[in-house]
Amino acid sequence: MKEVNRRRMNDDAQHNVWRSYSDMMSGLLLLFVLIMAVCLMQAQKNYNDKLAEQATRVQTQEELDKTQQKLNEQESELSQQSMTLTDLQNALESQALTLNQRESELSAAQATLAQQESELEARDAALAQSQQDLTAAQQQVAASQEKLDEQTQLMAAQQAKIDQIVGVKADLIAALNREFQSNQINVDIDSQTGAMTLESSVLFDYNKSELKDEGTAVLESVLPTYCKVLLSSEYSDYVSEIIIDGYTDSTGNYISNLQLSQDRAFAVAEYLLNNDSFLSEDQQKALSEKLTANGRSSSDLIYDENGNEDQEASRRVEIKFRLKDEEMIAELSQIIADSQNAQTQGETAQG
Repeated sequence: MKEVNRRRMNDDAQHNVWRSYSDMMSGLLLLFVLIMAVCLMQAQKNYNDKLAEQATRVQTQEELDKTQQKLNEQESELSQQSMTLTDLQNALESQALTLNQRESELSAAQATLAQQESELEARDAALAQSQQDLTAAQQQVAASQEKLDEQTQLMAAQQAKIDQIVGVKADLIAALNREFQSNQINVDIDSQTGAMTLESSVLFDYNKSELKDEGTAVLESVLPTYCKVLLSSEYSDYVSEIIIDGYTDSTGNYISNLQLSQDRAFAVAEYLLNNDSFLSEDQQKALSEKLTANGRSSSDLIYDENGNEDQEASRRVEIKFRLKDEEMIAELSQIIADSQNAQTQGETAQG
């Protein structure tokens, strides 16, 4: 029994050993499994960490690539912007030059404008002065016009008188021509002055002052007719002077010719005054008051169409008349003409 127990005890002991060994081995196996599980878990973790790290790296690389691309794009943009900035800088410099040029032009324009303004002010001042002068001139013209109107009225009255006297002179010359024609006497009467010209060769011998018989006959035929018209009641009041002028040619000296022409004029005047049978007493008295005789020497020579002296025509005696106030009429005519010119100029200035 004891052996059985011993055996049983050995078997139990072996069994316990193997059981312990089995438990130990199971524990070791379990420990190994645990270690392997831990290692696998650690490996899995490491693997996952590596995968995550790799994914992170890939993502980071992608982000870096994107960043690099953005940097490249930004660099390109910066390059373009740099070029644009350079262009802008060049454009700004060009604009600055243009602006400086325009500022210079503006300064010149302002200086020109200032000068023009100064000139304009001077012109305005001159215009104002001209306007004042014009106003003063207009006032002066108005005053002159008023005086001119007064003078015109006065001249109108004088003009009427002049027209009357001029008409009398024309009528007197016409009456002389009619009277000579009616008496069939051929004599030359100047249509403007009424002067009657007698050739010296008919009246006198050469270089003589005594009347020839032929000359006396001529005077007897023309002087009564001439004087009767001048001293008629119709014209006597208008005639202020009956003039006998003697003339010579240029032969000889002036003094001797003056004496000769004077003597011839006196001879004709003496004949006229001593032969008063054709005049009434009043007419004879009027003749003695109005008659004058003058020597003109060679002061008024007669020339032919070629400009040469006509000596025979130059030796002559002229009998003419002067109406009363003829000098005044000439002056009044000039005054009237001047007044008309002044009036025309005043109207032109006003216009």
